[in-house]
Amino acid sequence: MNTEKAQKTAKPTLHPRNLHQGQYDFVSLMKACPELQPHVITNPRGELSINFSDPQSVLLLNKALLAYFYDITFWQIPEGYLCPPIPGRVDYLHYIADLLSESFQGEVPTGSKIKGLDIGCGANCIYPILGSRSYDWSFIGADIDSLAVKTASLLVKANHNISKKISIRQQKNKQHILTGMVKPSDRFAFTLCNPPFHASMEAAAAGSQLKQKNLSKKAVNTLDKAKSELNFAGKAHELSCAGGEIAFVKQMVTESATLQEQVCWFTCLLSKGENVAPIKKLLKQCGADQVKVVEMAQGHKISRFIAWSFLSEQKRLAFFG
Repeated sequence: MNTEKAQKTAKPTLHPRNLHQGQYDFVSLMKACPELQPHVITNPRGELSINFSDPQSVLLLNKALLAYFYDITFWQIPEGYLCPPIPGRVDYLHYIADLLSESFQGEVPTGSKIKGLDIGCGANCIYPILGSRSYDWSFIGADIDSLAVKTASLLVKANHNISKKISIRQQKNKQHILTGMVKPSDRFAFTLCNPPFHASMEAAAAGSQLKQKNLSKKAVNTLDKAKSELNFAGKAHELSCAGGEIAFVKQMVTESATLQEQVCWFTCLLSKGENVAPIKKLLKQCGADQVKVVEMAQGHKISRFIAWSFLSEQKRLAFFG
């Protein structure tokens, strides 16, 4: 991938390897995705932008970013499914790469031997796509929604540069998260997950309405706004679950303890800082050998993911040997 395509205006908030620094180059993005052109406007500062409160404009911006930076020629999701902000999503992967580098003498590992499991890949399949294009990693994407599984599989098949690196599995038991998605022969360098963090769809709708209201006040071009969590769409299982984020991640931790020899690092995003302490407490009770909390600054928002391993340092080094 051509890192020279990274925008020149650097912002310290994103990971240093993140290609999406500074302002969007809409001229280049429109060339990469002509469909975007009718949605590009000029904001009050005289800069090219889009209406970030319009779901179709955001979707086409994603298509353009994937085409221009990652050579993904086909990307489409069904109406009503979650459309993720790419700069923030790829940041998570860059920090996972740093975590893995601890087992490779500080060098970020690349290649298909590094295999990740994305819990809740969604119809957008964004983490496997970005991870395979950024580091040539291989992935299993898992989801409980049949249309999401079908769509993600179609996206993978339609792009020759990822078609042999990503496979999609359906979780048919809605009571399970990791269980059933890790087969006896599987060995994963890491898992990742963007869990549903609302306790109800009513709470999710209220949050999305507030973001839409704030964004519609003015058109913006800076990445500070563009990479915010734009949940203008999303199915119930993508946005909410009984008990909210804390309940989901606690179940994931409990299930991970039964798979400790098959995964080097389990990771999961935590949107709420107050959830870190109870998750760390549960991990200690479950016997995790290492627990790390990695903060990521994305514009005005601070996010984080928690990573844990049941393997000793020596076993983590041997895991990749």
